[in-house]
Amino acid sequence: MNGTASNPIHLPGRVVVFDYGEVISFSPTPENRRELLEVAGIDPANAEAFWEAYEAGRRALDQGTLSIADYWAGIAAATGAAWSPAELHSIWAIDFVGWLSVNPGTAAVLEDLAAGGTRLALLSNAGRDFSSYFRNGSLGPLFETVVVSAEILVVKPDAAIYRHTLDALGITPAEMVFIDNKAENIAGAEALGITGHVFTSADGLRSFLEELAA
Repeated sequence: MNGTASNPIHLPGRVVVFDYGEVISFSPTPENRRELLEVAGIDPANAEAFWEAYEAGRRALDQGTLSIADYWAGIAAATGAAWSPAELHSIWAIDFVGWLSVNPGTAAVLEDLAAGGTRLALLSNAGRDFSSYFRNGSLGPLFETVVVSAEILVVKPDAAIYRHTLDALGITPAEMVFIDNKAENIAGAEALGITGHVFTSADGLRSFLEELAA
């Protein structure tokens, strides 16, 4: 029989809230990035301009103030590309899939928290296109609440997004444990009295949670 033994992590009176990108998921691989450039028809000489535009529009996309179509239109303008609607769909799909590779170590921690009866939630800076995946994908049943920044028009580390999450869960800051890979997002949570952990590895996360549970 395949699989690993469960090591339940029990944190009574706490809700562990996870970021998604680069915590639950891996970053897109170099192969993902090369495929995206290839399908987008971006000459290697324009790759830097593509990635600069890709990053520049991401915050507004995650904040829900920029549509997916307008986000990619901005990248097209920055690189001199002209994509048909069908090409744009293919480009979007490749980018979306690049963020779906789940870190098995983090997934195991999530399962062990659930096995220990610990409440779980998800808080992600992400566009509306990820909403259904977060809620209805294979990990969705683990989370009692999913907060997607684009749906509420506010992004981490704005204090309002943490307060929204606390209200949705019906808990106080002292009852929330927040996991994120960005130090500024953890600092924003900790400023409200939330316990935070900057994610660097699944093993480090497990050690942190087990010490908290001890």
